[in-house]
Amino acid sequence: MKDRTILNPSRRNALRVATVGLAAIGAPAVLNYARAQSKRIVVRDDGGVYTTAYGACFYRPFTEKTGIEVIGVQANAEPIAQIRSMVETKTYTWDMAKISQPAILLLTQGDKIFLEKHGLENDPNVMSIPAAFMSPYGVATNVYSTVLAYRTDAFKGRKAPASWADFWNVKDFPGRRSLRKHPFDTIEESLMASGVPTSSLYPLNVDQAFANLDKISPSIDVWWNSGAQVTQMLTSGEVDMIATWVSRPQNAMIDGAPVAISWNQNLWGVDNWSILAGTPNADACREFIKFASDPKRMAQQTEYYPAGVTQPEAFKYIKPEVAKNCPTYPDNIKNGVQINAKYWLQNQAAVTERFNSWILK
Repeated sequence: MKDRTILNPSRRNALRVATVGLAAIGAPAVLNYARAQSKRIVVRDDGGVYTTAYGACFYRPFTEKTGIEVIGVQANAEPIAQIRSMVETKTYTWDMAKISQPAILLLTQGDKIFLEKHGLENDPNVMSIPAAFMSPYGVATNVYSTVLAYRTDAFKGRKAPASWADFWNVKDFPGRRSLRKHPFDTIEESLMASGVPTSSLYPLNVDQAFANLDKISPSIDVWWNSGAQVTQMLTSGEVDMIATWVSRPQNAMIDGAPVAISWNQNLWGVDNWSILAGTPNADACREFIKFASDPKRMAQQTEYYPAGVTQPEAFKYIKPEVAKNCPTYPDNIKNGVQINAKYWLQNQAAVTERFNSWILK
């Protein structure tokens, strides 16, 4: 899959790359000031290698070209409450954020809209991003995937798991297993394991999913809660196979762990650049989004990690051995199914309550 010669020699080296705004992480209070006349925008991102890659590929080059400083600030996944608070109080710690499609739906439902329409559909860079990735309130910047990952040493000399049915098949694929302690993805995986094709996955048959989870539950050794936990378990060999966000086994492989990924039946979703409603720096954010949507700049991210580039043209500038590890590589994304954000928006509370009760049995 991916080795140290493809990316930087190590994440440690990658983190040495100078990025704009790392000093701002952990000190958002410093940024609580009116910036209507400022040549500065603050962007929420995922931190870690994302901040490193964005700093080198987007933030710093944008500043050099425009004179507009970009500060990347790490925040918890899906910072919906934070965005609502900033917009309601007009206290803009951030001007824009990298968030998922479900988060966009949650922030643009009802009478109060917390995001700006970007209005960039006709921009030469933005217009070539596939419509399935886009939203009036977000420009797609990254596709993420949930996959089946496994330790290759645990399956040396025997067939490795290649589907969710294989993961559920404890007789033919013995080994220590781990699933996410959350209904997101886990419900979909259970249904695909029971034979539901990806084309018929939604709306989810929750009763069927829990019936199949009943079958695998006694064989789940760890219910994981965080991405860091996944990387640790794969690296140490605590588990032999796991359902996980693809970045975590990729991190383990970068560090030399004997790990492989099955892209079959992967579940994918989209992260977007979204502008907070009312920010005085909305136009500067739009200029940044156009800049960051350039295919060549997107491709540069793969020097740091196998990015889920949203520009098909970007693959012209990505090494083939790296491209095959990207979520949007044609062979990978065609074998997966897009997470239905609208379904989860409408059913999240009920399914989560049922899952939490079920797992305590």
